[in-house]
Amino acid sequence: MCELVSVPQSAVIDASTLTLEQAAMVEFLAIGAHAVARATVGPGSRALVVGAGPIGVATALFAGLDGARVSIVDVRGSRLEYARRRLGLEPAMGSAEEVRAELARRTDGEMFDFVFDASGNVEAMRRGLDYVAHGGTYVLLSVVKEEISFPDPELHKRETTLLASRNALRADFERVVRAIGEGMIPTDALLTHTFPAIDAPSRIPQLIRGADRVLKAMMEF
Repeated sequence: MCELVSVPQSAVIDASTLTLEQAAMVEFLAIGAHAVARATVGPGSRALVVGAGPIGVATALFAGLDGARVSIVDVRGSRLEYARRRLGLEPAMGSAEEVRAELARRTDGEMFDFVFDASGNVEAMRRGLDYVAHGGTYVLLSVVKEEISFPDPELHKRETTLLASRNALRADFERVVRAIGEGMIPTDALLTHTFPAIDAPSRIPQLIRGADRVLKAMMEF
């Protein structure tokens, strides 16, 4: 929150073609784009994203742009409904048993070629292996302090590729800028709340209390 900041020129991304609101979204969208690039998602593949927050939604959008048939799950039904209604994503909703049955139905019982975890929840990260198809790839975007373990027989039986993905590369940032500029990313739908910075002491606690209905909030300076 400085008036001026000095960084190496090589670290600067040109977002001059975007609005300020769009430019403020490039970083979190690039995290999702990077995960999709790491996994080498291709046309016709089946992808599941666990977690319908900003990173999960970004991942789902770019997996779709790369040709995958994308499903998304979350424990918060309001976020899934928003993802379906405003972002055109395909959530699986209901109890844990109902969700699993629906995901199995969508994949003819084979589950998913790519599973991306953006839940930030250790138990969800452990359970995510159950949704990986034989020869599939499990990508962990979430970063947690706890240890994560998987049952070795399941990991080997599925011949799983396990990938970690963090942050993004210049190529990912540039891809996001292009995608926004070409109208391929619904930035208006991603931005759910705005407020003046002077209101932050009151608005931030409100947003935390209503987090189920917040996708991306921005302060205006």
